[in-house]
Amino acid sequence: MNNSQTIDVWEIIRAEAAQASITEPILASFYHATILNHDTFSAAISFHLANKLDSQAMPALMIREILIAAMSADASIEIAMRADISAHRERDPACNTYSMPLLFFKGYQALQSHRIAHWLWLQGRECLALFLQNQISQQFDVDIHPGARIGKGIMIDHATGVVMGETVIIEDNVSLLHGVTLGGSGCNKGQRHPIVRSGVLIGVGAKILGHVDIGEGAKIGAGSVVLESVAAHTTVAGVPAKVIGHPIVAEPAFNMDHQLLDD
Repeated sequence: MNNSQTIDVWEIIRAEAAQASITEPILASFYHATILNHDTFSAAISFHLANKLDSQAMPALMIREILIAAMSADASIEIAMRADISAHRERDPACNTYSMPLLFFKGYQALQSHRIAHWLWLQGRECLALFLQNQISQQFDVDIHPGARIGKGIMIDHATGVVMGETVIIEDNVSLLHGVTLGGSGCNKGQRHPIVRSGVLIGVGAKILGHVDIGEGAKIGAGSVVLESVAAHTTVAGVPAKVIGHPIVAEPAFNMDHQLLDD
């Protein structure tokens, strides 16, 4: 279960950075610039993401002002950012510290940048939101439309090639891997992308297309093409995807078990 509500993620990150700057002195200035020189989580993440998204058209200082404005206006953004860090720490065996997603994981960084673009989208600042989407796509190779609504406690592992369309809805505590597409079907202007309920695990390279509902606690096998809704606590796999069983746990997103034989 995500522990972001019971631990102080920021204090842990600062302690990890202080130790890392001693363990690896050549990176001491990096840890100070990105974490130790900042008093708050929002100051640190806005600095780091702004430098990632920096461009001649919109320099890092200007992007950072946008990030800070968004996080100040909507407290749920920072709550989700912290929960996503905990999701990586708890579910990814390669993630040994809470600072790793913030500093090094592009899936985490792309999603947090998207949260700012989505805030702009909701404010009616669509051109600026789309500008950020384009920068996110170029920097991280993750293309999430700013209209997509994404909950907290999300892990996008590795993330290369992930695509999500405008009307995608993802609830809390979902895990997905690289190459996943949550795509549209048809050219209507209404809901045309998937809805992914809480606790879902989506395997590498899976394609979920159209206005389909992926039920709570479902598991989507790697490489599957899902064209129909999936019932809660059901495992599907194949091209096109078919029901092959039921996950052995209520929320596959947490145990990250992609094996299908035991389902």
